[in-house]
Amino acid sequence: MIVDKQAIESQTRMYMFDLLNTAKEYGFKGEDNWELTMVTNTERIKIQKDYYPTVAAKIFPEILTQVLHTIKARLNQPAQKIEQKPVERGVINEELNYLVAFNPKRPRT
Repeated sequence: MIVDKQAIESQTRMYMFDLLNTAKEYGFKGEDNWELTMVTNTERIKIQKDYYPTVAAKIFPEILTQVLHTIKARLNQPAQKIEQKPVERGVINEELNYLVAFNPKRPRT
């Protein structure tokens, strides 16, 4: 499979822009961190109902894992926190096509 590095970089930049703007808009402090996960549309809807704010983007399954890893690296999240679940579930087979960020400390009330 040929990976389009330009598509990965473009998706990463757009997502990072949204993350940083949302964090600023909602007054995130230094201890507030985004939890990033790859999900199906059904899982995305549940997360968006349970937490606020969230940042969700539909990303081609072929580049989703690379975009997730790049964003986590840019957010300085430790490598061991990069989830292994997508490898086990199979990104394309499970219809994982959304990248969702949320703060578990900010449940929707």
